Amino acid sequence: MKTSPYQEVAPGRQLALLRQQAGLSQRKVAELAGLTHSAICTIEQDKVSPAVSTLQKILKVYNRSLSEFFTELVPAPRHQVVINPEELIEIGSQGVSFKLVHNGNNQRSLGFLIEHYAPGTTTGGHIKHQGEEVGTVLEGEIELIVDGEQYWLKAGQSYVIDTGLPHTFTNHSEQECRIVSAHTPANF
Repeated sequence: MKTSPYQEVAPGRQLALLRQQAGLSQRKVAELAGLTHSAICTIEQDKVSPAVSTLQKILKVYNRSLSEFFTELVPAPRHQVVINPEELIEIGSQGVSFKLVHNGNNQRSLGFLIEHYAPGTTTGGHIKHQGEEVGTVLEGEIELIVDGEQYWLKAGQSYVIDTGLPHTFTNHSEQECRIVSAHTPANF
């Protein structure tokens, strides 16, 4: 089985490299991201996986998006047409799996995710990025909060949101929730 070349550097180590390249201390990154110094330290040491919203806060300090962070290490000589399951790029954490379908083309205009939410998990805090997102719940149910408004979606229902508004997904149920979604820009 072919392993994905995108997983060569542990995320914490990659964040430490970005910080060092920017010439910043852990304390300065913590201050700029609105996090504690100990949080930055344990994340960089790969002792904990940050929530998606926490990772977004850290990456904002480095002017990087989630998808750029997980795809920028591997140059693609030719854009793939078929992407195998083991080549999907995991950009989620803490029981929330976001598998990014990516063919190596960093100039694409549309992103596509296969999302899995374990029971009792959340994206953590509010996610916010310019663009749009459209998704369909394939299995289970999910609470979606957009700009303070609460929505409950179940299998078969879809959503369309302005991702410039703060939003959070939470699975309060005892079963897994699966969603497929497309978003713009591709690098959120």
